[in-house]
Amino acid sequence: MEISGYQTRAELLLRNYMLSDSFIIYSSVIDGIFACKLVYDLSQIVTSIYFKCYALSKSQQVEWNNRSISTVHAILVTTMSLYLAFWSDLLSDNQLSGLVIMRSSTVSTFVLGVSMGYFFTDLTMILWFCPSLGGLEYLVHHLLSMVAVTYAMFTGEGQLYVFMVLVSEATTPGINLRWYLDVAGMKKSKAYLVNGFLMVFAWLVARILLFIYLFYHVYINYDQVKHLPSFAIFLSSVVSLVLTMMNLVWFWKIVKGLKKTLAKRQ
Repeated sequence: MEISGYQTRAELLLRNYMLSDSFIIYSSVIDGIFACKLVYDLSQIVTSIYFKCYALSKSQQVEWNNRSISTVHAILVTTMSLYLAFWSDLLSDNQLSGLVIMRSSTVSTFVLGVSMGYFFTDLTMILWFCPSLGGLEYLVHHLLSMVAVTYAMFTGEGQLYVFMVLVSEATTPGINLRWYLDVAGMKKSKAYLVNGFLMVFAWLVARILLFIYLFYHVYINYDQVKHLPSFAIFLSSVVSLVLTMMNLVWFWKIVKGLKKTLAKRQ
């Protein structure tokens, strides 16, 4: 009887831990890291079999597989971020009680943890293979993203704005496809040109207009935002502003690149 009681209490403790915030956070981050490793390995196997252009230099093969990781992450996190930020009741302005910027759930925290696992993995690869996978701007982008995601993940505060920013990952597949077409020797193809127009449109919507809406949302909901700790207000304003400036610079470069491509076709 006593053994049965100990077993029941042990099961309850284990169940409570499995459902605790700390377990969700750490397990989701680890899941994100292992998922990145899995995608990298699968990309290495599949592309070497089905893509002849995969016979690249060692550094280009690493970048090819790295971009496979970022593409998969972008598709998953954009889908979940759109749902959580704009369609779910959890972060809706007109649903539930309490301040919308203070809401979180097991699902939203898990998504942030997986994304954190990706940013950590990608940052590690950027540093390890520096500068072939990106320069200073990528380091700044990833570090700012990791700080914002980590804060929202551990505190549950401001997750709405973090998911709005994560929607900007929707531009990543187009950027990666452009690189794939380039290394495949298809810069003069119609697909490369169409991809350029789609990149400009996606960047304008997801990284310019959406960020303008984010600042507008902060402004009209400032009566809620002011209840956040000072560091959270800093993240939702200053960090978002820095990312916006970086997005504007990158957008100018993308438009400039598209103009150059069009000029060569005339």
